[in-house]
Amino acid sequence: MPPAVDLGRRCARALSVTRWFSATTTSDYPSPSPSPSPSPPLPPPIRVALTESAGRGVFATRRIGAGDLLHTAEPLVAHPSLSLRHSVCYFCLRNLKSETNSGFCSDECIDQSKGFYEAEKKIDWSAFDDYCRTQGLKYPLLVKRLACMVMSGEASAEILDILQPARLQSETIIRHVLLSSLTQMEEESRLMRSTFSKAGFKDEQMNFLTKQWYTGVLARIRINAFRVELIGGLYEDLFLSAAASVDAGAAVGNAVYMLPSFYNHDCDPNVHILWIDNTTARLKALREIEAGEELRICYIDASMDHDARNALLFNGFGFVCNCLRCSSGD
Repeated sequence: MPPAVDLGRRCARALSVTRWFSATTTSDYPSPSPSPSPSPPLPPPIRVALTESAGRGVFATRRIGAGDLLHTAEPLVAHPSLSLRHSVCYFCLRNLKSETNSGFCSDECIDQSKGFYEAEKKIDWSAFDDYCRTQGLKYPLLVKRLACMVMSGEASAEILDILQPARLQSETIIRHVLLSSLTQMEEESRLMRSTFSKAGFKDEQMNFLTKQWYTGVLARIRINAFRVELIGGLYEDLFLSAAASVDAGAAVGNAVYMLPSFYNHDCDPNVHILWIDNTTARLKALREIEAGEELRICYIDASMDHDARNALLFNGFGFVCNCLRCSSGD
């Protein structure tokens, strides 16, 4: 957890990378003539603050209605599943109507990806990708893309430092968080560095790419990455969209976000995160929420029983859930 004195500044950075939307209503009757100037948008209905026991959390600043769209968020870094590399956009993970030579769904995505892609396409990633494929790894692909963003000047090497876990204090914590051995992580780090080196990148360009950097970034990605499962279509109804996301099937990729990563977990959440047709995350209220109430999402499949949920949360995220549902034994 970052020091309390830094929270305001760091949260301001989080807000700067998030697009905010406020819920609006429409009348059944024709509106009068337009007013001279539009009303200013409502302030974001949330704030980030420290909780009593779970580090940072997200809280409602005013009453929020069931089904309200709280905000959307764009990823800090995203990468498609290797099996879908030629089926989804290499930038926004939108399903491609047909395979394209560029691998992108639009000129806009090509333009937005120029930073990392100019560096990435100079490199033969076949050995690294094959290693990830044979080992069943997905998070090192996000590290690969982030490293290309750093190499190209599109991102700082410390961009994920604000995310949990704030400190990796021991080998035991690292192993628990990453579910892998230090030897394996060292091999991945060496493979990535040698891949850049073979492509002609100089040592001074790779100064940040140390074993410690790789391990720290991988740990934060492991804890904070979301599986992007596209539900498709236009699901304006809250519960239809929630049901659609459950039935979405295999993930098209993984992504790390700033603000959504600040939401804590609850097995009976009051907020739901979903993806319609690309990596733009939408967070909606599942029920009415009062001002001051903490907003929580469910990190896992909430339909699992108590023991299965807590085993998954402990092994995957390193904590025992003490939400009301788990405390009651449900």
